[in-house]
Order: sequence, then structure tokens, then C-alpha cells
Amino acid sequence: MTFSIIQKSQLEGANRVDAEYYQPEYLAIGKLLSNSKKMSDLTKTVDLQSNGAFAQIFAILNDNNEKTVPYIRSENLGDFFINTNGLAFISKEAHEKLSKTQTKLDDILMAGKGKIGGATLITKDAVDYNSNDNVVNIKINDKNYLNPYYFITFFNCKIGLKQIERCATGNVQPWLSMYQVRNLNVFVPDYNFQIDIENIVKLAQLELINSQGFYQQAENLLLEKLGLADFMVVEDLSYIVNYSDTKEVDRVDADYFQPKYQIISEKIKTNNAKLLGNLVTLKKGFEPGSEAYQEEGKLFIRVSSLSKYGIEDKDQKYLPDELYQKLKPNYEPKVGEILLTKDATPGISYVVKEPIEGIISGGILRLKLKSDIEPEYLSLCISSLIGQMQAERDAGGSIIVHWKPEQIKNILIPVLPKETQAKIADLIKKSHIARKKSKELLEEAKRKVEEIIEKGGDEVEEKS
Repeated sequence: MTFSIIQKSQLEGANRVDAEYYQPEYLAIGKLLSNSKKMSDLTKTVDLQSNGAFAQIFAILNDNNEKTVPYIRSENLGDFFINTNGLAFISKEAHEKLSKTQTKLDDILMAGKGKIGGATLITKDAVDYNSNDNVVNIKINDKNYLNPYYFITFFNCKIGLKQIERCATGNVQPWLSMYQVRNLNVFVPDYNFQIDIENIVKLAQLELINSQGFYQQAENLLLEKLGLADFMVVEDLSYIVNYSDTKEVDRVDADYFQPKYQIISEKIKTNNAKLLGNLVTLKKGFEPGSEAYQEEGKLFIRVSSLSKYGIEDKDQKYLPDELYQKLKPNYEPKVGEILLTKDATPGISYVVKEPIEGIISGGILRLKLKSDIEPEYLSLCISSLIGQMQAERDAGGSIIVHWKPEQIKNILIPVLPKETQAKIADLIKKSHIARKKSKELLEEAKRKVEEIIEKGGDEVEEKS
């Protein structure tokens, strides 16, 4: 049993008397950071409400102008750099009116509601974005004293994450008030140490850029070989479909017959097209119910955990070992299999590279090859434009999108020559190697920050 004995004099004011706040782990971290500086002494913090009244902001965001400016939400944060998957957009006119939440170089963003924890740096590729009311924008007062790269590493290491976890309130949807954000402690070490951390994080960022570049090269090569390099997705306002065509597919909804889908299908058919069901076998995942989740244990791989680059570390769920052992024979992915999302965000696929001690959820399928085709090549076909367009056409559901296994079996896959498959597979492998290296470097940076804090602050900067 874990417990803490707290004297009344040790209670941090009348605001927090809940037992969770005084867990031994949190108390230990509080002691490590007891001589640190407050966020309010080091930074300026703003959120969307700084732009004006809620009703006024709502009207600005929901104008009728074209939406072209990336709009950052809490789900895009929680790691060192912006996660561009699922970015929303607002109009240029709205962006200009919401001047206080425009992103500038070296700003730090932190989620204040929902998926809280961690800090994300605005690098040059994310300048002049905007952010919503669940995002706190943090601007460092003196970058010669507190380095932005060190700052995000501190809040992404275990000590920084646990500090945020301790301060958060709310059970269903955790949140941090601006008061809580401004009262977070920031450990400030010697500036030379901060520069060392910056260098490591920048190397990790370079590897991440390389990873994205290799993946894009692979996709470009695939589309070039299919004659789709310059394909533009156009929504036709009107088109004519024969009744016999609707009867053949048992669909009468107009969107299904958009000409863009026909163009993709014809291109695939001229390149040795095969049905996916003839290339792989499909196995469904398992849905244990949220009551089975716990904070530690064996990995439970959900749709939100999966990207085309692999399994993400953020917002993970875990299962007890007893349940894992029971489910392992039927639901644990094997090396060489392809994981494919079928619900919510269908069409995301990834080749399993290393053994995984975990179970896949019901929203994910395991694809096992039964033909001589490069797994990385096949995975790219599904995750690329040609697979995404077929998923978009087939999937149904107005609130949560569902892509049925029978539909997935019938998507068309172009089986290009082995030489082309090998070139594409090699680029995908290079992408994954670079991403793995990036992750290792970030883990090294976090470990170094944790170690210097645990030393007791021997190298804390004396400057005030």
C-alpha cells in the first residue's frame, strides 16, 4: 500500500487537500524542484481568451472565408515538435484578428485541457500558425538564460511530466488553469548544459526531417510510377452514373461515385492490380473496454496510437499482465505483419519492425502476407493517396468512420515490378531508421536533464 502522511502546515494552501496531490512520487519531485524558479518569473503566457470575449472569438473562427491557416489544438501537442496529423485550419482573416495566439519562432505550446503533458517548440516550419483555447502559448523572457530547447526537454522528461500530472485537475478531461501553468516550477541549470541539450534535440529534429523526407520520396516514386505524380483532388459538382453501376456496388450515395475515385481506380488497374484480400489475410483486434485500462502494464495499441511511422508514445493505454497473457495468442502483432486502422481514421498502416509486447484494439487489423510482395511497399500503397482515396470512398459512419473488413479486402493494390518495390521499401526502411534514431536522441536528452536534476542542482545557473 502506498501512502503519505502530511502535516496540516505542509498543505499548499486551501486549494489542494486531495490525497492524489500528495502521493510520495509527487512529493519527491516537489522536493527536487523546491529551489527552482516559477514559470511566471521566466515567461509570458497567453491563451486564446487573451484575444477577447468568447462569443467574439467564436464568430471570428467560424467565418465563411477559405480555411488555409493551420490551427493547433491540444491533440497536436505533447511532444517536442508539432504533430501535423489532424491539423485544423482557420481563415487568413481570422488568423490576423487573433494576433495574440499567432505562433512565433521559439514559442512553446502546452496543452491546457484534454491531452495535457509535455511541451512543444515552434520551429521555423510552424511559424504563423494559430492555436485554440485549449492551448497555452509560452514566450521565454530571456533566451540567453533559459534555452527554448532545454525548456521543452525539461517538460517532456519524467520529472516535468509528473509535475504537470500532479497539478492537473479533473478526472474525465484533465485541465490546467493559467494560474497552475504560471506556478509550475522550472529547473534552470548552467547555460552550457542547456546548449548541450539544444544540440542533441536539434540532431533529433534533423533525423526526424530526414525520416519524413525518405517517406515522401517513397510516396513520390510510387505515384510517379502510377502516373499520378501531378494528380489533383477535385470535387465535381455534377456527374452522371448508370443505374447498373449503383446496383453492382449496392451504393446510391453520390459521393461514392465522384470521378476522382474512378481516375484512381483506372490508374491502378493499368498497373497489375490485385485485390488486397488476395495478397494478405486479415485478423481483427480486441476491444476490452475502458475499465480494463491501467497506467502501467502491457501496451494496448489503439487507433490513436498508430501512425504511418509506427506506434506513438503519447496518450498510451495499458492492460494488466493477466489479461495480456490471455489475449496474446490471438491479438499480439508479429514482426513482418502490417497493422491497419479501420475505424475513426481508416487507412493508416505500418509494418511491425520489432517484437511488441502488446495487444491491438478492435479498430486495428493485422495483415499477414500470403504473396510475394514487399511489406513496406504494400503498407505505403495503403497509406498513400491511392489507399486513402479508396478508404474515403468506402468508409461509412457519420460520427465515427468505419471501414469494413470486406471492403478492405476489395481495395485495389498496384503490384509494380519487384525492382520498384525494392526501391520503395528501401526508402521506407531508411525513414524508420532515421525516426528511431531521432527518438533515441530525444530519450538521451531527457535522461541527461533528469540526471542533473537528481544530482541536487549542483550545476544550477546562479544568474538571476
